[in-house]
Amino acid sequence: MAFGNRRDLGLLVLRTGTGAVLAAHGAQKLFGWFGGHGLGGTAKAMEAMGFTPGKLSAIAAGLGEAGGGALLVLGLATPVAGASAAGAMAGAAAVHAPAGFFAQSGGLEYPAFLGFVAAGIGLAGAGRYSLDHATGRVLDQPWTVALAFVGGAAAAAAVLSRRARHLASQPAPEE
Repeated sequence: MAFGNRRDLGLLVLRTGTGAVLAAHGAQKLFGWFGGHGLGGTAKAMEAMGFTPGKLSAIAAGLGEAGGGALLVLGLATPVAGASAAGAMAGAAAVHAPAGFFAQSGGLEYPAFLGFVAAGIGLAGAGRYSLDHATGRVLDQPWTVALAFVGGAAAAAAVLSRRARHLASQPAPEE
């Protein structure tokens, strides 16, 4: 097997696995599938974490995960998909950051990993086995990649700033 084919096959495996996990995670938020809380429960949780309005925040997180994940699986609009999923995972990592790094303590390890993989795929491109390749990579031009990631970075910065303001407004825990 030629190197190009191995690389393309590797990108297909990464896209499919990561995209499926992200899509399922977003479906929990949006539809309550796979044991999730659905839009109503997710909106209440978002409000409690300081993401207001809760319903809009839940929709944005759910679409970033489910939509970005589905597009990654298909290899369609890959820069946009990667940036969208990475931005959603930046928000999730911010929520988990106070618990530390490792997932077993509720930390940011898992959402950060998903976000980095999504961003990497968005930057690397979908590879030969994708709808981007089949359609001539219309959305895979350097300016669209840059635009997608600037937008994703701006969204992540806004989420992180909002989270920091919420945490700063909370009363200090009593010792």
